[in-house]
Amino acid sequence: MTEVACELCPRGCVIPEGGAGDCRVRVNIDGRLRASTYGRPSAIHIDPMEKKPLYHFHPGSPVFSIATAGCNLHCLNCQNWQLSQRGGEEMEKVYRADPDQVVALAREQGCESIAYTYSDPIVFYEYVEDTGRLAHEGGLNNVFVTAGYINREPLRRLCRVLDASNTDLKAFDDRFYREVNAGSLEPVLDALVTFREEGVWLEVTNLVIPTLNDDLVMIRRMARWIRDELGEGTPLHFSRFHPQYRMRNLPPTSGETLDRARQEALDAGLQYVYVGNVLGHEGNNTYCPVDGTLLIGRIGFHITENNLTGDGRCPSCGHPVPGVWQ
Repeated sequence: MTEVACELCPRGCVIPEGGAGDCRVRVNIDGRLRASTYGRPSAIHIDPMEKKPLYHFHPGSPVFSIATAGCNLHCLNCQNWQLSQRGGEEMEKVYRADPDQVVALAREQGCESIAYTYSDPIVFYEYVEDTGRLAHEGGLNNVFVTAGYINREPLRRLCRVLDASNTDLKAFDDRFYREVNAGSLEPVLDALVTFREEGVWLEVTNLVIPTLNDDLVMIRRMARWIRDELGEGTPLHFSRFHPQYRMRNLPPTSGETLDRARQEALDAGLQYVYVGNVLGHEGNNTYCPVDGTLLIGRIGFHITENNLTGDGRCPSCGHPVPGVWQ
């Protein structure tokens, strides 16, 4: 019997014939590594771009979103655990949608972009790559929503078809990754730098969990790392935690904690710091870092006003706002 080594992510699974890797969906069939969920998404939706969340990439546009079962992390607080912590054969609902069909459906629904999201698209890598290539040929953008637990070389190859990513940075602490996510920190930092190097528009999300990763000293170190390694114009989203899955013993994140985290990141030199999962918070909005002008107003995932000039500048002072606006 032939074992197969998966080189996609840092786990480096060696998979026996007929078996699956840690993600449950990358399988060894007759000595060849295959993704059992290729062309078999279990979730298909049309979302606003702000739900990813991407605030500086085609704001307000609809995005055709797909996901298969499986994930290569095992977060105790996962909000999509019914999808991510199962193999494809365990899903009650599975659609058939080959890459050309996904692109055709996205175009039919008037979407400018396709998002690979909800679970972690790393584990359906080949499906993303093939769909992404056809999407580009059809004039569509590709959006990657991920925890970034992937080896550098496969990520570099995938970046050829990616236009934007929102990547989770779950904590700036390796112990947190080991205990809460069953992963490690360094590969995620490497992935963030790789996105930047490859020219993929990048935004970062940090889910702030009470007592576990809400330490302001750690948040300050994380913000400074983002400033130094990714750039001061990289949007950072602090998202409110709600009790989920195997972490129902903790309370939701307080507004005060989110406010302090946002201020720490601003003080560290990041120019665009957001607060998510809090309806009506001023941290939903985009402001000019030079003169404070309201550039994009938001309530939840909905844009209430967009005052940017056509080329993405502040209408008051002309400051260029990093992003992809056209």
